[in-house]
Amino acid sequence: MIGQFIFGAANHPEPTRYASISARLPTPLETINLQQRLDSSLVPIRRENDQSIQGVSMEYVSSKGLSRRQLLRLGLTTTAATLLPGYVEFANTPQSFAQRQANPLPSWNDGEAKAAVVDFIHATTDRSSSRFVSPEQCVATFDQDGTLWVEQPMYSQVVYCFDRVPALVKAMPELANVDPFKTIMSGDRAAIAKLPTPELMKVLAATLTGMSVDDFEDQVKHWLQSARDPRWKKPFTQLVYQPMIEVLQYFRNNGYKSYIVTGGGQDFVRTYSEHVYGIPPEQVVGTAGGTTFGYDAKGNPILTKDPKLLLNDDKAGKPEGIHLMIGRRPFASFGNSIGDRQMLEYTKAGEGERLAMLVFHDDKQREYAYGPAQGLPESKVGTFTQALYDEAKSKGWIVVSMKNDWNRIFAFEN
Repeated sequence: MIGQFIFGAANHPEPTRYASISARLPTPLETINLQQRLDSSLVPIRRENDQSIQGVSMEYVSSKGLSRRQLLRLGLTTTAATLLPGYVEFANTPQSFAQRQANPLPSWNDGEAKAAVVDFIHATTDRSSSRFVSPEQCVATFDQDGTLWVEQPMYSQVVYCFDRVPALVKAMPELANVDPFKTIMSGDRAAIAKLPTPELMKVLAATLTGMSVDDFEDQVKHWLQSARDPRWKKPFTQLVYQPMIEVLQYFRNNGYKSYIVTGGGQDFVRTYSEHVYGIPPEQVVGTAGGTTFGYDAKGNPILTKDPKLLLNDDKAGKPEGIHLMIGRRPFASFGNSIGDRQMLEYTKAGEGERLAMLVFHDDKQREYAYGPAQGLPESKVGTFTQALYDEAKSKGWIVVSMKNDWNRIFAFEN
């Protein structure tokens, strides 16, 4: 995935320069967590580290509002506190606590896909069920690009790499007249799209390696604060799928340990996984490169990122990465493309109750539509072939239609 750069289906909006740093908006996960924290005086919220937090009642919020003290008590950051109106708006939504308990997936329409998720959780967590799974074995894996957040018109990490090129050229002016850096600096999308893979690999190597892991993390975090998607003009961390955020929370609340298993760069995803998805960095399995231990100019020990591939976490590399990094076969796996097929096959091959789901992008109005399965436009980003669609149907995997199964895609939708 990240070792390739190819634009998606035709007629996507043109890339634009991104806006300057602005105040951080709350992520969908933070919004959900706030609502659940407000209800936590009734039911403690189970988190990934199996801790509970104490909140305030909805009645108190309605009658008194949220003071700075209550905000701090809820564990919100000062930056988030500046965005209080948005939180209060969510907190005062019509759905009651009882309704949320009865309907843990409100962004999902009633149907086969939603029922499959709910039935799986009930069957595997009810100790009286013949399909009960012991807590230590409750593992679920989620692809990221196209499964948890938007992957079109190009992978977000590739956008990051391209956006790092100006800084690279500034540090090494001689690159300004050398391809592929010259072409990328031109902003000519058509020319960029024609760059051969070896040239693109030079960009990835130059922008993803050669620095300390701490410096890389700082660069990614800075970029995430400032970069905006060209279509919605939103931070990339806001382009996560609300229905999948609800699934992650639902699995977490029922004792499952969730992992991101992505073809994207492991270090890249780890910088924001906990903040955006509630998944700590140690539960991210991705394409991984080597590092070298050494010392900086002040004698401090550091790890430097090397241009050496250790794990290509795509296709067959996903079950291999799961075995290497997790050591347990998942009981549930979620993906969206041919890059996830082997992970779903590996999951379903295990004994007992298993769940395999594929997100199908068939909603060009609210997101994108691409396949080429079911006659949709072909895309080399997140390819979903007809063969994969047919395999899913024949093996009992659930194909989730964005258009029909999700009543809401993003948290920022009205």
